[in-house]
Amino acid sequence: MINRYSLPEMREIWSEENKYKIWLRIEIAACKAWSRLGKIPVSELKKIENNIKLDIERIKEIEKISRHDILAFLEGINESLGSESRYIHMGLTSSDVKDTALAIQMKEAAELILKDLVRLKEKLAEEAVLHKDTIMIGRTHGVHGEPVTWGLKLALWYKEIERHIDRMKRVVEVVGVGKISGAVGTYASINPEVEKLVCQELGLTPAAVSNQVLQRDRHAEFICALALIAASLEKFTTEIRNLQRTDILEVEEGFRKGQKGSSAMPHKKNPIICERISGLARVVRGNVIPALENVTLWHERDLTHSSVERIIIPDSCILVDYILNKFIMVLGELVVNKDRMKENLERTHGLIFSEKVMLALVDKGLTREEAYELAQRNALKAWEEGSSYKQLIKEDEEISKLLTEEDIENIFDYKVFLKEIDYIFEKAGLQGKEDSQLQQ
Repeated sequence: MINRYSLPEMREIWSEENKYKIWLRIEIAACKAWSRLGKIPVSELKKIENNIKLDIERIKEIEKISRHDILAFLEGINESLGSESRYIHMGLTSSDVKDTALAIQMKEAAELILKDLVRLKEKLAEEAVLHKDTIMIGRTHGVHGEPVTWGLKLALWYKEIERHIDRMKRVVEVVGVGKISGAVGTYASINPEVEKLVCQELGLTPAAVSNQVLQRDRHAEFICALALIAASLEKFTTEIRNLQRTDILEVEEGFRKGQKGSSAMPHKKNPIICERISGLARVVRGNVIPALENVTLWHERDLTHSSVERIIIPDSCILVDYILNKFIMVLGELVVNKDRMKENLERTHGLIFSEKVMLALVDKGLTREEAYELAQRNALKAWEEGSSYKQLIKEDEEISKLLTEEDIENIFDYKVFLKEIDYIFEKAGLQGKEDSQLQQ
């Protein structure tokens, strides 16, 4: 998974080499903290800092025998030291190192995903403003409703990504927590000041209370936030996939020169990237249940969470980073077929104006029920006969007594559906961006 889908920065965060480097940083930070507290002589600390080496292959050799990753790590680095090695891991338990390291990795991954989200938000703002007035049919239950604009759809997504940015900012704080509190979190063998100093150096907040581990509701919240991002991306890409259907064809994924759509059907242009994003989003959401299951551990800690996290946390981060970048690419290459949007608007012979007809009749004094019946009977006739709804309204004797031809022409004007678009964009915080877009 890491080699296939991860981008360089995210790949580095979750690489095995980076994990060991962070473990080493934590051990050295703990020694520096002990030295400040007078427990390790400065001369011995300098030996540690100058001589300590990380040999990952040697650590793996040791682990084959010890079957304990932290002990193999400690033995491996201690081989590069002399008597000063006795100060390494002093008062610490394995989870002090591993959980604090995982916190650093999750925090860095969350910050990287935040950057992706900000880029996506900016791209959505740009496209929303560009297509603010690009009118198209709105659909409910998959059936033509009333007109919207492509920009309005994108504005909706823009605000959704804005909420994800807010969530991820909170998640950075939730997961950016370390613990150096000993075997069961009581500081029985370590000075609490060591935890403070180590976390300060690493850019983490010390956990207010811990047992042997940091509590897994933090990790579960992290995975849930990633799953929500994935769910939104699947929602967006499902919309694009639907709109690319041959019978709709209002937007299309970019199709590059030399690209092929089908081994059997040369005419095919398929929304393959959106389909890939939709599929991978399901994998991310599938990691939520294991993350929630990990919250419950026996007493001060058991190991049931560990093997699960080695898969679900890196994979979720890698996949969300990947699909965010892919979706930004999709937006940048998206083909918007305005002519097809106009053609689809007119496919129902003007039936999309039925509500406007009904409300106009109510304004003329009819009850809602009376107005609904007049609007509907002509709508059904237009649908069954394939005739013009506007023309049937003009020819209806009961309606013509109430509405003039000018009234009817004003009703059947697409502009009536767009009159509040500027208000919506202003409410969404996009109105000012229109001016900057025009300047560009």
